[in-house]
Amino acid sequence: MSLRILVTGGAGFLGSNLCDRLLSDGHEVVCMDNLFTGRKVNIEHHFQNPKFEFIRHDVVDPFKVEVDQIYNLACPASPVHYRYNAIKTIKTSVMGMINCLGLAKRVNARILQASTSEVYGDPKVHPQSEDYWGHVNPIGPRSCYDEGKRCAETLCFDYHRQNDVDIRIVRIFNTYGPRMHPDDGRVVSNFIGQALRGDDLTVHGDGRQTRSFCYVSDLIEGMVRMMNQDHVTGPLNLGNPGECTIRELARHIIDLTETSSEIVHCELPMDDPRQRRPNVDLAEKFLDNWRPLVPLVEGLQKTIRHFRETLGIGAGIQV
Repeated sequence: MSLRILVTGGAGFLGSNLCDRLLSDGHEVVCMDNLFTGRKVNIEHHFQNPKFEFIRHDVVDPFKVEVDQIYNLACPASPVHYRYNAIKTIKTSVMGMINCLGLAKRVNARILQASTSEVYGDPKVHPQSEDYWGHVNPIGPRSCYDEGKRCAETLCFDYHRQNDVDIRIVRIFNTYGPRMHPDDGRVVSNFIGQALRGDDLTVHGDGRQTRSFCYVSDLIEGMVRMMNQDHVTGPLNLGNPGECTIRELARHIIDLTETSSEIVHCELPMDDPRQRRPNVDLAEKFLDNWRPLVPLVEGLQKTIRHFRETLGIGAGIQV
């Protein structure tokens, strides 16, 4: 069945990949983005598609559109971007969520909130499961994002309990792949950009902190399955349960790019999590045995190829 679907933040990294998937499934897509971190180049290949509509609009301001489903992905997601204007970031998470939920209530649409593993903060429980309440600094430099997303989850459940809004919540762990912004400050894009330019790779701290990296197509598959199942509201973790240290990631990228770059160390940022790995048992249970399929090296190869094209740097290896 063809649906009319709103994707807020639809010109961003995740949003544009989600638009691709929904259009390929035969749906009509309304992509809304204020282009603060999203980019037209990510969606311009759909501009001639009659099933695609782009609206340049900020979710902080009220809006009206008739849709069957809403994916709310609107929010800066990298430290460089969300710290640039911390107040704007938390307004996007909170006021944008209120506007999306109000729309969902009015048009009786199901809504999926793209939450984040950052709601767990610097976790004291490892791996992180959905029943863990987290360890977040509410007044630190990352709190505009962390607490904004936590408040957005609260709003979802309040609208669900009070107004019977049909909600879905996913907590997204580190995701990477084509269309990442080259200068977004996240570790994968940082390392690939540095390696391709021949710069040294800057590892924060001793590099033994861990992350779990999920390729974008696996994440999008999980989001679509979550939206279209009728069993749970969430929150559900979506991410790759594989875990590697930041130093191991740097070595992978050095090897795959065949760069002469070295690893250098710098100060660890305040409140930077030491460990981050999702428990995805609930996603596997409720999303038809969903599991990430793309191995880290394969996903990095695809991402490196995209960065070579984006940065205009010739390939030294075939990927």
